[in-house]
Parts: sequence; structure tokens; C-alpha cells
Amino acid sequence: MIKLNIKDEASRLKAVVLGSANSNGPTPTLDEAYDPKSKEHIQAGTYPKQADMVKEIEAVAKVFEKYDVKVYRPKEIEDYNQIFTRDIAFVIEDKFIKANILPDRDQEIDAIKHVIDQIPSENIVKFPEDAHVEGGDVMPWNDYIFVGTYRGEDYANYITARTNMKAVTCLQELFPDKKVKSFNLKKSNTEAKDNALHLDCCFQPLGKGKAIIHKEGFLEEEEYQWLVDFFGKENCFHITKEEMYHMNSNVFSISPEVVISEKNFTRLNTWLREQGFTVEEVPYAEIAKQEGLLRCSTLPLVRS
Repeated sequence: MIKLNIKDEASRLKAVVLGSANSNGPTPTLDEAYDPKSKEHIQAGTYPKQADMVKEIEAVAKVFEKYDVKVYRPKEIEDYNQIFTRDIAFVIEDKFIKANILPDRDQEIDAIKHVIDQIPSENIVKFPEDAHVEGGDVMPWNDYIFVGTYRGEDYANYITARTNMKAVTCLQELFPDKKVKSFNLKKSNTEAKDNALHLDCCFQPLGKGKAIIHKEGFLEEEEYQWLVDFFGKENCFHITKEEMYHMNSNVFSISPEVVISEKNFTRLNTWLREQGFTVEEVPYAEIAKQEGLLRCSTLPLVRS
């Protein structure tokens, strides 16, 4: 049995599901792409090659091995993108919450059945069909749950809007003792630099009371300001539009002191080290072309 325990984003990681790129399939057509960044690379002929993505994800597996983290992997589905495990489910406290994800991606959850079978059934939660939610938008942070959403009337027009207010309500009902705080995010189906696909594309809390944030990812200035005030301006690392585009906020904490980051994030990695973090650098620039990075490809199950 797996004894789930996730209270925040940075406590010492004990067990995680790490995505797989072993049988990613051919480059998708433009019609098959779910986000503007993938479309950009399909058009430019720079969409990532499977061999490169396998190398990148295995570099992360090695870091987990170094820190003695138990790693589960999805069962391989032929010609199917299984990199972004964070989208398909997430854990808060001892609850495993299945995401209501884009219908094209239903098979991904079946590929981690061997993991789900080790979780007591009363701890597995599925929200109603009309409560859309993906793990990239949900961040447990002690007494809080931070949730990225899109509140616009035109929600249905955005394939990039993945979590709705119905899901925010469901989270509040499931965790009545926590404060569920939602943030209205900027969405674009066509312009990657104007699209915060998930909350972790424009914000992430770290250990030591620090956070990474991108102001323009938020539609309401006061919601962005709330986060800055919550962490303290001096503790927030502000990333530029270009850095957000390269997914600088999508790093992953193994512990309050250790962060896995992309090796090209020079400015961020320098700042992290100045703040006393150990930075485990990995190559992840190819996977980043699909508008996802390190947090997106991990589904933490147990933190101590």
C-alpha cells in the first residue's frame, strides 16, 4: 500500500510518478496539438525528437535515484505522449484526485493503474464530469490550496483553459479546513508568450519561503499582488515573459533545500544558489517545447 502524504510543494520527496517518453509517437499534426507552443514548434519543424526527450527524462530519474526517491513509471502505451503525469492526477493530504482531463488523454490514467491499485479506494476521488481540473493548476501549500483557473464567460473557447470554478468549489468541499485561493490566469490559444497554461507556468512556491512568479500570467493584478504579499516581495523571483515562455517557474523541489532545474535557466539558477538552494541541473529544453517542464512531468505521492 502507498501511504499518500502531500501537504505542500517542497517537503522532502519520498515517492513520485515520473512520466515516460519511450513511445511518444510521431510529431502531431497542427490539429492534434493542445497548446500554442507545441503548434509553434510543429510549424517550425523543431518539435522535439523522442530520443532527446528520453534522455532528458532519464536525467531526472537519475537525480531521484541520487536522493533515494521511490520512482514509479507509467506502463508504456505505444505512440502516446505520457510525459506530463502532473496533468492526469494530483495528491493533497492522503487523497488521490483524478483529473478531468482533455478526452484525448484518457488512456494516460490507465497506464498508472499499478500505482492507483496500491492506494486505498476510499482515498481516490473523481470530481463530477463538469468540474474540469488538471494537476498543473493545483498547489497544496500547508493551510492553503492555490488553484489556477479561468473565470471568463468564454472559457469553452479556450483549449488552454484547463481548470474551472466548479473544480475550485469541489476542492473547497473536499478540504473544508483549507483555504482554497483561486487565481484568474491569462489564456491564449495562439500566442505561447501570452498563455499561462497552468498556474505552475507562471508561479511556484519553493522551500525557505521563496517563490518564482510571472506578473503578466495573472489577469487580476490584485491576485498577483496577494501572492507577492503572502511570500514577501524580497522572497519572490520575478521572471520575464521570455523566461516564462521557457518555463522557468516549472522547476521541481525534492526538499526545502534541493531544486531540480533546467540547465539553461542561468539567471534563476544563480538566484537559487544565492538563496542557499542546491540546484540539480538537468537538460530539459526539448520537453519544454510542449509547454511543460519538470513540475509537469512529476506526480508526487509522498513527501515527509
